[in-house]
Amino acid sequence: MLIANLGPELARAAEAMTRDVLLVKSGETVLITADTASDMRTVEAIQNAARNLDTKVALLIIPQLPFQGALGDPYISDPVRAAVKNCDVWIDLNFPYMAGSGAFDAAMENGRTRYYLAAGLNAESMVRLFGKVDLAALFVVTDAFDALLAAKKGKPCRITNQVGTDVTFVIADPIAMGTGKAKGPGPLFVPGTVMIMPKEDSVRGVIKFDAVFHEYYTPLAEPITLEVDKTVKRVAGGVSEGAVLERSLKRASRGEYGYIIHFTCGIHPAARYTGTCFLEDQRVMGYNAVGLGLPFWMPGGGENHPDAVLSQQSIWLDGEQIVKDGLIIGPPHLAHLAEKLQPLYR
Repeated sequence: MLIANLGPELARAAEAMTRDVLLVKSGETVLITADTASDMRTVEAIQNAARNLDTKVALLIIPQLPFQGALGDPYISDPVRAAVKNCDVWIDLNFPYMAGSGAFDAAMENGRTRYYLAAGLNAESMVRLFGKVDLAALFVVTDAFDALLAAKKGKPCRITNQVGTDVTFVIADPIAMGTGKAKGPGPLFVPGTVMIMPKEDSVRGVIKFDAVFHEYYTPLAEPITLEVDKTVKRVAGGVSEGAVLERSLKRASRGEYGYIIHFTCGIHPAARYTGTCFLEDQRVMGYNAVGLGLPFWMPGGGENHPDAVLSQQSIWLDGEQIVKDGLIIGPPHLAHLAEKLQPLYR
């Protein structure tokens, strides 16, 4: 297979990530963690971008973790645990990722480290997510969408899609992990998605999806259907992948199927669905990464949950439709901002 030489485009995307989003400054210590399955073009581009900002850069490459989050703890070595809590910026390219692990928790308690969940980003995804969009304009749309969700706390939400999803829930408080520029120590997501938090015992209906991250990320030859009434009651379809998801749900939820932890809405105009990059696929306009299992605030919970990725969703907030087949159509101020958000062709 021919691998594209992205050259200046990839360098510009890595510069945008480090300088304009993570706000890396001269003299800071930057740690990049990657694994044996990482795209080394991405690793090298981020390393070079950080060095060009006159930082102290360290790169740790480890065997690919079998599970994300707390389930990965037995496989994280002592040198990695020491490094992640002794840096100013930690860019985590590992997939499965280390967010939610004990090593991650220790790093977040030091009052110093800015953590970036960049799990599995390949070079093409880097270029599209950081180099083919006006990031400032994307952050404006993100903030407006987040403000709308905050204003609708306690109100009903409904999500459908064309393959059979139809689920309702009550909107809960947002979580503190943002998708804009770094504002100090703590965790941060790659831009291009908005998190929609449900009250976990309010979720009811059917969720049907065509890609899943359980023990690995894969498109589905046959969609998987989840039947939900407060908790997930039934898993159907997906051929062999349905059995892997069931195993993953039980592993993450102490033998049960667990809850719906979060919904999302992809808003990135340049993101493409490829079936190969979990972070990019969920950022395609109108796509949704649905977190499954136990949330971290429940006993035994943690960031070790599987995720379902569904396509071309429609969303209603308190009876008003705001997304139709993946496109933001309301309220007027949000729709206007989203309409102006276009991919950059440079």
